[in-house]
Amino acid sequence: MTSKTQNSEAEATTDHAAIRKWVDERGGRPATVKATEEDGHAGILRIDFDPPDEGLDRIGWDEFFEKFDEAGIAFLHQDRTKDGKLSRFHKFVRR
Repeated sequence: MTSKTQNSEAEATTDHAAIRKWVDERGGRPATVKATEEDGHAGILRIDFDPPDEGLDRIGWDEFFEKFDEAGIAFLHQDRTKDGKLSRFHKFVRR
């Protein structure tokens, strides 16, 4: 699922490679909110940027995408701001 609009507008995707590329380009890492894990599985997903957020636990991409697919969510993100700067705007939405 990919829905593309103008660069300064948000785009939703479920493509793992596209999500990882967007996150890597911004120096982000996959993470989960502390104390939301269940039975050793990732909890609420987030993307963590430096400096690390103390409320998040960084996880591997495999675990991140397992939870992402299991939760049936999409990654809504913005490539560039209206003035052309690299954007970090993102959130997780229902598919």
